[in-house]
Amino acid sequence: MEHFIPEKAKISPFLVFFIVHQMQFGVGVLGFQRIIAQTAGYDAWIAVLIAGLSIHVIVWMIYKIVEKANGDIMTAHSFVFGKKIGKLMSLPFVIYFILITLTTLRTYIDVIQVWMFPDLSTFWYSLGFCCLAIYIIFGGFRIVTGVAYFGTVLPAYLIFTFSFIIPYSDIRNLLPIFDHSIMDLVTASYQMSFTYLGYEVILFVYPFIKEPQKSKQWVHLCVLFTTILYTLLTIGTFAFFSEGQLLKNIWPTLTIWKIVEMPFVERFEYIGIANWILIVLPNVCITLWCASRIVKRVTNLKQKYGVLMISIVVLITINFLKTRQQINALNDFTGKIAFFINYGYIPLLFFLILIVKKVKKKLGTS
Repeated sequence: MEHFIPEKAKISPFLVFFIVHQMQFGVGVLGFQRIIAQTAGYDAWIAVLIAGLSIHVIVWMIYKIVEKANGDIMTAHSFVFGKKIGKLMSLPFVIYFILITLTTLRTYIDVIQVWMFPDLSTFWYSLGFCCLAIYIIFGGFRIVTGVAYFGTVLPAYLIFTFSFIIPYSDIRNLLPIFDHSIMDLVTASYQMSFTYLGYEVILFVYPFIKEPQKSKQWVHLCVLFTTILYTLLTIGTFAFFSEGQLLKNIWPTLTIWKIVEMPFVERFEYIGIANWILIVLPNVCITLWCASRIVKRVTNLKQKYGVLMISIVVLITINFLKTRQQINALNDFTGKIAFFINYGYIPLLFFLILIVKKVKKKLGTS
């Protein structure tokens, strides 16, 4: 049985655009260009497009799953596997969202420690950050959505700062096109898909959308918008850096900001990093909300207790991630798990739900 959600707790369909965009546009933006360029050179912008277009198929499957189950992924699991096994199948997603929270928060703290404050305490910063996220989540899902909205609108001006590289760019860096094998492009698309991940939150927020079928077009529009944004940023980065320079830059996006000159600020990357908290905060709020929502649905524990427990787990674990190697390993591991869920488990669940629906229909009519 789907938990009843009052109308006042639901959000308008267009707001799903901001939730999905926040999940897709996180700390990965700061350094994805180097990773895909290592594999497919300056043809990697094609991989950005391929990965972006493939998401539309997965989003279509996600909507089919939640529509046929008439609820979220927990309802879909119960529908396919039965109540008890369905609950067990939902529990790993708690770990998945904890991993995303850890990856996002620790990577952002690493950026601050390298670029601004080397002596910043990981624990104390995480504690303050988690307290703020808990306060937002206690306000309910509509407040989380509001933070996602402002987290998209307020830092939007940062897009225009990339126009500063135009006089120093050479589009001929991208030539010759199709200089790499199909296998290279496929591998780069696989790597790029890590950066795009986050749209799977639809599986958890679907019951909280008013007239959810109307949100479909907004999610597809969001994925298209994010794809265009990433493609333009990739082409701009490739035109600005030579291939040799790019491969030495861990965070090309931040390096680009170093050339931004304004009369009132000398080191614009500091402004950019400080503003990035408006993008990271909604990201953490959404993942903590999803993890605690699963705990509530599976164990009937109040969501606020679930949020507190998960936040404590995050705070304890984050202290063990000290070196760059450990943070990179966490990023790789989370990316692989997310890729498996989105491109492996979601299509599998989609086909299972179609089969079970057919079987149940036959048994019902016989």
